[in-house]
Amino acid sequence: MITEYTIASARAQIRQWRADGARVGLVATMGNLHEGHLSLARAASSQSDRVVASIFVNPLQFGPTEDFAAYPRTLDADRAALESVQCDLLFAPTTEEIYPDGESSTRVTVGALGGVLCGAHRAGHFDGMATVVTKLLNIIQPNIAVFGEKDFQQLVVIRRIVQDLNLPVQIQGVSTMREADGLAMSSRNRYLEGTERDKAPQLYATLSDIAEQIRNGDHDYQRLCNEGAKRLVGAGFKPDYVEVRDADTLHDPVTGTRSVVVLAAAILGRARLIDNIRLELEALSQSSRSDRALSS
Repeated sequence: MITEYTIASARAQIRQWRADGARVGLVATMGNLHEGHLSLARAASSQSDRVVASIFVNPLQFGPTEDFAAYPRTLDADRAALESVQCDLLFAPTTEEIYPDGESSTRVTVGALGGVLCGAHRAGHFDGMATVVTKLLNIIQPNIAVFGEKDFQQLVVIRRIVQDLNLPVQIQGVSTMREADGLAMSSRNRYLEGTERDKAPQLYATLSDIAEQIRNGDHDYQRLCNEGAKRLVGAGFKPDYVEVRDADTLHDPVTGTRSVVVLAAAILGRARLIDNIRLELEALSQSSRSDRALSS
């Protein structure tokens, strides 16, 4: 695996691959890699001839009280992990390489879509994320870029960026990787201490129960979410939100909405955990009709 630290050297290598007709896939990360990240690299590899992984801890998406300085930088271990999944190029730029003008650098803003859900609790986060992802897509110019569905709002925002800015790249979402007890894999799980790790799977369990009630025909989303939030409080969490939203727009579901996502973010000790479950209502409706027909 090649490691490049500058934009010019990364572009030069990718140009050579493209001259040979290669299809290029991108996995954008902040490092401290776990099996969830590696699943993204495998997904990119299955659809590309060459896979580029980026590792860049982006200061623009951390708030003033968040963990930018403490975020683990584990480049050597990350490099070894990427080599194990046959990644072709690691792009690991410095902050100065990505933002040569520092605070005066051009920013990408995403408007209302970045101000709801997690955006309502992390001011500026999605603008910072949108800025660095747009830069990475322009630097690497991949045919496909792969992102995890655990960060569901991020995935929706990135798809909007690509659509609105007419970027020639396919955005692929990959299912959330989970621990055996259901906890979504995350670099921030390392903040869980003592009994907090035993409690953490309650987030996914709560979303699963809400999803099951929706599958069974209960569409009183506000009540379901209120009950879910109370359950999380009882388990020791401090919920930022529990919501059901249109999976394509993140708007509130309306009559005719066919795909919804149940999302939550909650603080447990020092960790802020997020998770989601997507449901296809049309498919559920058809399944229900089929079940009724078979039973009649």
